[in-house]
Amino acid sequence: MGKTITEKIFSNHCQRDVKAGDLVIAPLDFIMGQDGTAPLAIKSYSDMKPQYIASSKIAFVIDHSAPSPNEGVSALHKLMRDFAKKNKIQLYDIGEGVCHQLLPEKGHVVPGDLVIGADSHTCTYGAINAFSTGVGSTDLAVAMASGKLWFKVPETIKIELSGNLPYNVFAKDLILYLIGKIKADGATYNAIEFTGDTISSLSIDNRFTISNMAIEMGAKTGLMEVDEKTEKWLAKHAKKPYQSVKPDPDAKYKDIKKYDVSDLSPQVACPHTVDNVKPVEEVEGTEINQCFIGTCTNGRLTDLRVAANILAGKKVHPEVRLIIAPASRQIYLKAMEEGIIQTLVKAGASIVTPGCGPCVGTHNGIPADGEKVLSTANRNFKGRMGNNKAFIYLASPATVAFSALKGAIADPRKI
Repeated sequence: MGKTITEKIFSNHCQRDVKAGDLVIAPLDFIMGQDGTAPLAIKSYSDMKPQYIASSKIAFVIDHSAPSPNEGVSALHKLMRDFAKKNKIQLYDIGEGVCHQLLPEKGHVVPGDLVIGADSHTCTYGAINAFSTGVGSTDLAVAMASGKLWFKVPETIKIELSGNLPYNVFAKDLILYLIGKIKADGATYNAIEFTGDTISSLSIDNRFTISNMAIEMGAKTGLMEVDEKTEKWLAKHAKKPYQSVKPDPDAKYKDIKKYDVSDLSPQVACPHTVDNVKPVEEVEGTEINQCFIGTCTNGRLTDLRVAANILAGKKVHPEVRLIIAPASRQIYLKAMEEGIIQTLVKAGASIVTPGCGPCVGTHNGIPADGEKVLSTANRNFKGRMGNNKAFIYLASPATVAFSALKGAIADPRKI
């Protein structure tokens, strides 16, 4: 019987034949913790009193509350800095960017890798053919102390996508549409393989957007095959050799789902669940108070270009606040070089430090009671942006930027 990408990656790492459903202890290629999860992992690691730490495989990223909004968080940041320095761990401090942008951008993850991160959106790296998944802080501590972790090898759902996305419809619309169809628990503890000519047509930035939100349908990871675009991207970023992994023609899948996206509309996830998805036509005209473009889902250079093209020479609606967070310092600098930042600022946007603050609600844009926010983030749960009396809608950078001009949710196909 043939194997899926997931079964092959685990077989390679375990150096034996494994299949979906098997329980394994596998060596890890990389391990990540961020400032919302690493402090507890450090405590758990210290409590175990281990004799080893997998320093060369670990990175800490200070991105969720960066710069620190209060003294308590500052103490946690200091804990991370001190621990990283003592144990020779790679630390990305405030302003470097969002963990899920930094790990592939800095070359820590390559095809065929097995990666964990103490953050649920670690599944992002599946876009470059790595099995990457989120874990809790105690699992992170065990991995730090051993370089390994246990897994139940997941079954795989194959999603075949055909057709070219229409004008001003983007990868974010596609993944929202899929989540609306499959639902938040439709792929629980499964791996997803995204394939088809639609995926082939997308840039790597846009593929990251899709894999990033695989968790929102319950999946462990969202995998894609390596093609020429991936190879070209890796030539600029990869810092170690790699072996890409493809599924066998006779691989066994739990399910195969097929979608033609040629006529897809811009999609909007409405409060308070990500799978409460509607075509933009059904929510067009909904007044909004704040717009946000950024996060590990849509803070990349491609996303900022889309927003700048829409906002160039125009002004954000006077009753709307537009907040933008580049996903990394490198993206911020490139956006400055291209004049994107200047365009966004002239249009009325507020640019904040690369990081997660507005998305998770630690600072940099917490909405007031009853306010409606249109965001490019990956979650819209009640309280997600720091106020459980606010209402969060999710959409693509194009929909968010155009809506910021109109003062209400608007259809970017009308630009």
